[in-house]
Amino acid sequence: MSWDGIVFIHLPDQSEAVPAGRISLLEEGLQSIGSTFGYGARYLKRPNAIPVDPVSLPLSSLSGEEQLYEPPAGLALFGAIRDATPDLWGRRVIEAKLKVPPNSVPESTYLLNAGTHRFGALDFRESIRSASAAGLLPPLNDLQYLLEAADRVQQGLPIPTRLEMLFQVASLGGARPKALVSHDGRQFLAKFPAKNDPFDIPAVERACLELARASGLNVPQTDLVRLADGRNVMLIERFDRAVLPDGSFSRKHCVSALTLLGKHEQESPASSYSEIAQVISDRGVSGHVQEDRAELYARVAFNILISNDDDHLRNHAFIWHPPGKAWRLSPLYDVVPRPQVFHERRLHLSVGPQGRNATLTNLFEARGSFGLLKPDAIAIIERVSAAAREWRTHLESAGVSPAQCDLVQSAFRRPQDIGLDEITKTR
Repeated sequence: MSWDGIVFIHLPDQSEAVPAGRISLLEEGLQSIGSTFGYGARYLKRPNAIPVDPVSLPLSSLSGEEQLYEPPAGLALFGAIRDATPDLWGRRVIEAKLKVPPNSVPESTYLLNAGTHRFGALDFRESIRSASAAGLLPPLNDLQYLLEAADRVQQGLPIPTRLEMLFQVASLGGARPKALVSHDGRQFLAKFPAKNDPFDIPAVERACLELARASGLNVPQTDLVRLADGRNVMLIERFDRAVLPDGSFSRKHCVSALTLLGKHEQESPASSYSEIAQVISDRGVSGHVQEDRAELYARVAFNILISNDDDHLRNHAFIWHPPGKAWRLSPLYDVVPRPQVFHERRLHLSVGPQGRNATLTNLFEARGSFGLLKPDAIAIIERVSAAAREWRTHLESAGVSPAQCDLVQSAFRRPQDIGLDEITKTR
């Protein structure tokens, strides 16, 4: 069977979405086996139109009345559509809302029920006349209730009516429990603790993001909220939303690096940072390409130094830049150290000539792929290393207890042990 609907998109600086085209999902039971999309002729005539998918659906495409388009070979969904579909946590919340077992509904059901707060600028509706889903976000004061609802979702328990606010705000990606809140007129993602966490992940992740900021990386605003029950919740401001002068929000079109590379999730472990750097060169905003490649290079150094090996292609994103009509690297997100006893470590993505080996020397040897000369690469690695050396001071100042620091200390590496001295000698 197939599901047909309309893809809406929020154009730059607009609070209301417009129809971009018609999508059809071909499904066999619970499995998506293909899809087609055709732009609306009126949408293609808009001077501020944005490509729905940068790889498969450029704005040079014909309208859907003349031609339908399919995803790249091997993909059932267009990458940008996949990015706007909820991942594991969002699916569990939708299933709780619908009162159905896990993984028991087709992709079109998850797509339709994700609501207006999904990642990026896309929306999905049954028809061109269908109204947008409710858009009000709960305030920060409701965090305790949201966490209580998230606890029940994790335990597979029914959600009482007083906690159903979670159904409107938990459609984003990732596997960990989370929700969205409004705070000081802006939108924040609230990341909760999960059962069986090996350490206080919300507090540590927030502190690592602040450590990344001290390393000179582009990081959204963050905060840490301690609830009455003693648990911590991390807040991170959404980079895919912008506040308009009247206080409403516009939605920025965003896609993952997985989408911009036109790849399937299964291809992510065989992919490399050099490929992301190349796609910045190919699809980045003129005048900002080298800035974004240098930022990416610094992020790899940071991931190496804190053992963040959850650096898959969906944990790197790009934002449409209207003036440049191209893509910019998004701010940093999803940075969690992984304590481990092994001396030799690897990232998810390939770093340099030595593959996925997580050493600064491997990254240094890859500098040409990022368009960096030797002095620039050395300066970036030294800058990030200088901040990472002081990781414990940064974490404790950000609210991580000494006991929690002890639990994660094996994740943080001495720059000298992984090549810093060898690199600085090459000056």
